[in-house]
Amino acid sequence: MLDKIGIAKRIAQEVKDGMYINLGIGIPTLVANYIPTKLNVVLQSENGLLGIGPFPTEVEVDPDLINAGKQTITMMPGSSLFSSSESFGMIRGGHVDLTILGAMEVSEQGDIANWKVPGKMVKGMGGAMDLVASAKHIIVAMQHCSKEGASKLLTQCTLPITGIKCVKKIVTDLAVLDVLPSGGFKLLERAPGVSVEEIRKATAGKLMIEGEIPEMVLD
Repeated sequence: MLDKIGIAKRIAQEVKDGMYINLGIGIPTLVANYIPTKLNVVLQSENGLLGIGPFPTEVEVDPDLINAGKQTITMMPGSSLFSSSESFGMIRGGHVDLTILGAMEVSEQGDIANWKVPGKMVKGMGGAMDLVASAKHIIVAMQHCSKEGASKLLTQCTLPITGIKCVKKIVTDLAVLDVLPSGGFKLLERAPGVSVEEIRKATAGKLMIEGEIPEMVLD
């Protein structure tokens, strides 16, 4: 099984040169540390920053410079700061090429639930609904199962929906999967040391398996 860093490293392999990318709260923010330096990409935060760099070292920390998850960050040369209204204009205008989000559940149709558990306190929707409605490509970073062992890859989401039929790819601690346009999860890669059968048992939604499934290569 992968830890959070392993998931972030694998997602970083999906980044292409020239992309404008929004990183959600949690595991997605770690992706910034593993994007190959040879790629020219721009990381966007909905609280008003274009050009996020890696997480700061202790001596680089600026308490006034944060991302949407209230984490301290660095800025790349040429970065810019602006209002959240301008930031959401970028998002809603379709100018974000890739959004990487965490999720509590994903359905086999590509629906995502990632903002609320009924009965628990929540700060609000944040930018998630705008991002899933407007981004050109969405990758989800998540644990395959809950702490109780229940699958988070379902036939249908049971939690309040954030977006419908919007997720294209999922990277979990067990596997890399595509969400097929016709519905269902297609298994592409498995985490080192994880068997196809383990992934099958951990996936409640329809799972497509074709041929030999390779292990992820992280380094």
